Order: sequence, then C-alpha cells, then structure tokens
Amino acid sequence: MQVFGNVATVPARKESKTTGKGYYELRLCESQRGTDPEPTWYTVRIMKDVEPQLSKGDFVKVTGKLKADFYLSREGKPTGTLLIIAFEAAKISKPANVPAAAEPPPA
Repeated sequence: MQVFGNVATVPARKESKTTGKGYYELRLCESQRGTDPEPTWYTVRIMKDVEPQLSKGDFVKVTGKLKADFYLSREGKPTGTLLIIAFEAAKISKPANVPAAAEPPPA
C-alpha cells in the first residue's frame, strides 16, 4: 500500500523486544480533500535502523504493508491502530512557486 500524508510526530527510535533490532516509529495523517472530511491516522514503523531524516509536518510518501494492530491501553481497555510496516518513507518536496513567464518580445 502507498499513503501520502504529513508526519504528525517526530520519528522515535525503538527496539524489537524479540530480536533487539532497531526501527523508527511515527504517526502519519492522511487527508483527502473533498472526498472525506475526516483524516485517516496511521502508525508507521520504518523497519530500518537508520535515522529517516523526517520532521514533524513533512509531506511524505510511505510504502509498506497495512495491518490492524490491537492492544490494551494504559487504562486496560482494548484499542487499536492502523499500522503500516514500511519499507520506504520518503519526504516529498512540494513544487516551488514558479514565476510567471515573461511576455515574448514584440515581432
């Protein structure tokens, strides 16, 4: 699956409890203007132990596998999140403002 959205939290480095390997986790907000007034929130796990060089607010493209992750909250209540196990999370630069073309010289 591929998702385009804005990074909502600073990527945090974590370690797998079973393997001890490092990965980065962040929250992502996908908003589709005009089609759905409510944004979709994802937890993204970038399964590489390399700093992703992403900041809060960056517009990114995330490619990976979507899963539903269910767990107990701190209060002991069942809850869940949409989880993307990502093999790519790349910042997309928005196009710069292009100056208006100059009028052609008179013939």
